[in-house]
Amino acid sequence: MTALMSLESRYREVKDKVGAAAQRSGRRPGEILVVAVSKYAEMDQIRELYRLGHRDFGESRVQQLVQRAAMLEEMQSREDALPNIGEEQEMELFASAEGDGHSGSKLPRARWHMIGHLQRNKARKCVETARLIHSVDSLRLVDEIHSVAFKLDKEVELLVQVNCTGEKQKYGCAVAAAEHLAEQIDSLVHLKVRGLMAMGPTSMDPGETRATFERTKELFDEMVKLNLCEGRFNILSMGMSGDYEMAIECGANMVRIGSGIFGESEREDHDDDSEE
Repeated sequence: MTALMSLESRYREVKDKVGAAAQRSGRRPGEILVVAVSKYAEMDQIRELYRLGHRDFGESRVQQLVQRAAMLEEMQSREDALPNIGEEQEMELFASAEGDGHSGSKLPRARWHMIGHLQRNKARKCVETARLIHSVDSLRLVDEIHSVAFKLDKEVELLVQVNCTGEKQKYGCAVAAAEHLAEQIDSLVHLKVRGLMAMGPTSMDPGETRATFERTKELFDEMVKLNLCEGRFNILSMGMSGDYEMAIECGANMVRIGSGIFGESEREDHDDDSEE
């Protein structure tokens, strides 16, 4: 993909590749949910992608998450709902007996995902905005999120971030701790643990990346047997612009794609909480 391609062309190409990877893994394209990582995107690009029918957006910083969600919601309030490319995905991953699982809340029709490292002092704003928090990796953070959820009388859905590469610079709980952390979350009435999130190795070596994704899928399958979240432990979020096809082949049903959709950015980000 080149910088000369339009956003729509890049988006359609990503959707085609996602569909092909899904078929290679014996699944339907509609079983894979794409989260558009918009941290380097312009707001006009986010609006354009929304008008193309996309509904799931991811940010790695709470302040930007809150600001962009509010800006898009303002646009949504002025426009009629558009055909939703992710409608089938919503039914499979987000549907519940109470609609979207957040009855009584005023969330925008777009779904916002918190994909970066979450600091405890920013938990409240995150809980108020995010449809799904991908990056829960400690009991201290769980306690803070639950405290906020209790005060707001709101159910919060989240993923356990697991560090399957063992790299010290990466966030995520150790593989051996993931089951215990998920069980602790499952015991809290206002929290729903929906699955796992993982990142590939920094090296981007194909063999190492595939091994990491396969290891994460094995852990996920073992944890599914625990019947967490009343059997709705069903989200495996792994794969970004450089490796999402491989992640899908290894079992991911949620991928986080930024530059593949919005194009390469001249800016570089070296923060530990960032994703591509």
